[in-house]
Amino acid sequence: MRAFRVGLRWKLSGAIAAVSALVALLLSLIVHNAARVTMISDSRDVQDERLRSAERIYESHQRLTLGATLNDPELPKPLREAVASGERATYVSDDGHDAPNVWAAAPLPDGGVLSLHARFADRYSVLADLDRTLVIGAGSVVVGSTALGVLIGGRLSRRLRKAAAAAGRVAAGDADVRVREAIGGRAQDEADELARAIDAMADALQTRLDAERRVTADIAHELRTPVTGLVTAAGLLPDGRPAELVRDRAQVLRTLVEDILEVARLDGAAERAELHDVPLGEFVTRRVRALAPDVTVHVREDAIVTTDPRRLERVLGNLLANAARHGAPPVEVTVEARELRVRDHGPGFPASLLADGPSRFRTGSADRAGQGHGLGLTIAAGQARVLGARLTFANADPGARAILRLPPSAPSAPSAPSA
Repeated sequence: MRAFRVGLRWKLSGAIAAVSALVALLLSLIVHNAARVTMISDSRDVQDERLRSAERIYESHQRLTLGATLNDPELPKPLREAVASGERATYVSDDGHDAPNVWAAAPLPDGGVLSLHARFADRYSVLADLDRTLVIGAGSVVVGSTALGVLIGGRLSRRLRKAAAAAGRVAAGDADVRVREAIGGRAQDEADELARAIDAMADALQTRLDAERRVTADIAHELRTPVTGLVTAAGLLPDGRPAELVRDRAQVLRTLVEDILEVARLDGAAERAELHDVPLGEFVTRRVRALAPDVTVHVREDAIVTTDPRRLERVLGNLLANAARHGAPPVEVTVEARELRVRDHGPGFPASLLADGPSRFRTGSADRAGQGHGLGLTIAAGQARVLGARLTFANADPGARAILRLPPSAPSAPSAPSA
C-alpha cells in the first residue's frame, strides 16, 4: 500500500495554523478572564456603593430602598460569617447563569444585617459580545496565517520541485541544465544554497566524466593502429589451430577498440543522424534476414519513419547480438507502427540494467560473466539517442524484451549522456 504523501506546503501550513490557533486560544482566554475579573471587581464596588446608600437611608428613615433586604435568610454562609465578625463585605456566587450573583452585606447597630444582591446581566452581556469578537478575531488570525503559510510554503515547494526536476535532468545527462537558473528568483534561502551545491557537484562530476571519456577515447585511438597491424599480421600466419586462435583474439580486440571509439563519439554528443524515409517493417525484415536468419519477424503494423538507416541497423544488430549471446531461442522481432521489439526466451535482463540502464563494461549478472564487454547495449542506447528514439528494457515471462520507440518527427540534436 502506498504511503500517503504530505508536501512541504501543507506541513508548513499545518504547523503555522496549529501555532496560530494555540496562540489565539491562549490570548482569548487571557483577555476573557481579565475582562471577567474586571467586571466582577466593578460589580462589587457598585454593589458596595449601593449598600452604603441603602444603609444611610435605612438609618435615617427606617426604610429599605434600592432592593435592600433585612436579615435575608438566603445570605451566603461566607458572607454571613464575615458580617458576624462586624465587617462589611461583598461576595460573588456563580450558580451557572451567564452573570454571577453579586452580594453585599453590612452589620447594623441594632444587630441586624442589611444586604443587597443583583446579577448585573447588562454588564455581562458585554462579556458575551467580547467573546464573540475574540472568536471571530481568532478565526481570522488562523485563516490569515494559514493562507500566508500556504503562500510561503507553496513558493518554497515550487522552488524545491523545480530544483528536483532540474537535478533529474542533470542526472539524465543534460549537462547544460543549471539548477540555480531553473528555480529562478532572487531569494537567498536554503533552496538557493541547495541549487548552488547541486550545480557545483554536477560541474565537478561532468569535468571528471569528460576527463575519463577523453582518456578512454585517446587510449582506444592509440590502440587502433597497432591492433590493425596485429590483425593484418595474424592473417599472414600459416593455417592451423594456433593461427586461428590468434586471428580470433586479434579480431575480438579490434572489435573492442572500434566499439570503444564509437562509444566515445556518442558520448561527445556531436553525432548527427542522416535522415531518410524508411518503411520500418520492410527494413527490419530485410536486415533481420541478413543479420540473423533464424530470428522470426512479425510485422503487425507497418509505418514510414524518418530516421537514419545505418544507425537503426546498428541498434537492431546490437539487440539481436545481445539476445543471441545472453538469451535463448526463439528470438522474435515485432514491428508495430513506430515501435520495434526484440524478445528472447533466456534468463532476462539483470536487475541492475533494468534499474540504471546499460553501462559500459558491465555485463550483468553472474550467469553472463565472461560474455562480451557490456558495450553492445551501451552503443544501442547511444545510437537510439542520436535517432531521437527511446530504448527501454524489460523482462518477459520468460526472457528479455528490448523496446525501441521511434519519434513521430525528425530527431533533434541529442544531449550528452550521463554515463
